[in-house]
Amino acid sequence: MATCDTCGNEYDKTFTITRGTESGTFDSFECAVHAMAPTCEHCGCRILGHGVEADGAIYCCANCARESGAPELIDRS
Repeated sequence: MATCDTCGNEYDKTFTITRGTESGTFDSFECAVHAMAPTCEHCGCRILGHGVEADGAIYCCANCARESGAPELIDRS
């Protein structure tokens, strides 16, 4: 059995996620998200969807991007 990198649980159904040069072994998507999902540059929440990017930073939504100085980003056209 493998061990989850996030919670330490030994589990027979772990899975490995690789993103670029980073990889981890997890027992649940919750643990994988906690360890690997990017965080919003403004509010710090985990970004589970596409998010938005401006000037090399990633945000959970256009509002956070605007609050951080990227007024051109909008949620809807």
